[in-house]
Amino acid sequence: MSITPKFYLEDLEVGMFAESTMDITGEQIDAFADIIGDHNPIHVDEEFAKTTMFGQRIAHGALSASLISAVLGNDLPGPGAVFVELNLRFRRPAFIGDHVIGRAEVAEINEKTGRVKMKCYCSVNGKQICRGDAGVVVQKRPKED
Repeated sequence: MSITPKFYLEDLEVGMFAESTMDITGEQIDAFADIIGDHNPIHVDEEFAKTTMFGQRIAHGALSASLISAVLGNDLPGPGAVFVELNLRFRRPAFIGDHVIGRAEVAEINEKTGRVKMKCYCSVNGKQICRGDAGVVVQKRPKED
């Protein structure tokens, strides 16, 4: 199967961005906990979560952050890009019922190495819940024979 990249390195410009969204559900949190093996009761036990500073279950930070991977792999740069680095700071949690927006924006392009630095964040109701940067390696456009 041959995959055509959505964007080659030469197509990218600083400032380009893409977004992906997700509505957080209890079922997603439970499934994510099973997939990664993190069954911290703050995520999966409503009664325990009520006793915490949040008063309710919170989504795993990595569940929200997975939207960044979705943007990078599907939209910008898209298929063919290799996600090699992620540095995020979590600022607040996402709760069941929250509409999370993940955004990645081209910040730097190294044409020699093919590495692209992306500024990334996830937000709920206009407030960032995490932010940081990601590194991706993007293919150069093939030379025509």
